[in-house]
Amino acid sequence: MKISSMFGKGTPVVSFEFFPPKTDEGVEQLYRTVEELRRCRPSFVSVTYGAGGSTRDRTLDLVARIQRELGVVTMAHLTCVGSTREEIGGILRRLADSGVQNVLALRGDPPKGSSKFEPVPGGLGHANELVAYIRELGLDFCVGAACYPEGHVETRDLELDMENLCRKVAAGVDFLVSQLFFDNEDYRAFVRRARAAGIQVPIVPGLMPVTNVGQTERFTQLCGSRIPQELHRRLRIVANDQAAVVATGVQWTVDQGRALLREGAPGLHFYTLNRSSATLAVHAALGL
Repeated sequence: MKISSMFGKGTPVVSFEFFPPKTDEGVEQLYRTVEELRRCRPSFVSVTYGAGGSTRDRTLDLVARIQRELGVVTMAHLTCVGSTREEIGGILRRLADSGVQNVLALRGDPPKGSSKFEPVPGGLGHANELVAYIRELGLDFCVGAACYPEGHVETRDLELDMENLCRKVAAGVDFLVSQLFFDNEDYRAFVRRARAAGIQVPIVPGLMPVTNVGQTERFTQLCGSRIPQELHRRLRIVANDQAAVVATGVQWTVDQGRALLREGAPGLHFYTLNRSSATLAVHAALGL
């Protein structure tokens, strides 16, 4: 099933994102996590590439296995990192042959040790080029793409970032998934800017319950998201009680999700960090 067909049916499109582990043992653990979250009846799940595209084959194998064995619609992340156009075409055909109909088209992060993204000879340099290439191949994929309510970490100029997003959507994007954020006003303001710029595809907000303060601070630094002062304050109060940290993070995400759905967001995309408990708690509290 194509994810694009799920929107506008009167119920929110709820999805979970995972990253592929580096070991076979880790893959099996993740598979069990996906099984646990399957009880939530997600609209779809997605699996990322590792940093610099380092876990590409595991991503491809895992999305096919999840869809085949668990019966859950899957979306494979696809990046430009380290691949020529021909290699990307081969990956897309491999996904199509395995029954996967959904891809998230991303430029991708620079490979480890590089500070700047550089396409390989014969490769692609931007997500809009990747989207256009997928459409050029004529394969029947639903194509999602990323968007950044607070601006891309490499482009803090919000106007320039929106121009880049318009090019990406115009190339053939069916829906957008936002980078994680902790302040709903960042999402609201972003959606207003996007609609004013002529972007009409669904924009799904990305949420992540805090379960570890240090990890969240590192993660948000990398992706350019901001932790609001009030959330910082609440987390400092419970900093020495791990269970209370998780409860605080879950409640913040529940409050975010409830408000977003009430205001008409088309769904919620959860960054799970490969853990099921916090996401299950948020899901249950929202009654999804």
